[in-house]
Amino acid sequence: QVQLVESGGGLVQAGGSLRLSCAASGSGFSINSMGWYRQAPGKQRELVARVTNSGSTDYADSVKGRFSISRDNAKNTVYLQMNSLKPEDTAVYYCNIGYYFGSYYSTWGQGTQVTVSS
Repeated sequence: QVQLVESGGGLVQAGGSLRLSCAASGSGFSINSMGWYRQAPGKQRELVARVTNSGSTDYADSVKGRFSISRDNAKNTVYLQMNSLKPEDTAVYYCNIGYYFGSYYSTWGQGTQVTVSS
């Protein structure tokens, strides 16, 4: 079974930066896609960014040009560099990976709070 551990959230002023990390642990699995989602109070969870195992990336329009997703396949880790943060970026950020372990599965991290003050 794959487990995810997230880190890097916190409180930052508008215009600041944060870097989130998500490390996958376990054995016998092969990661396909890795991504970050977020959920603000009273809103649905939404895609922020994702990266496939070929390196293709996809971003929400609201974060294009400010956020950058990357992955280290050797460490089974995905990163989200967030620059020029805005108060509307405030949310709980969740890591998600799609992986093969016989069949295809998807799993979520525990979430990390990002708060941007104005």
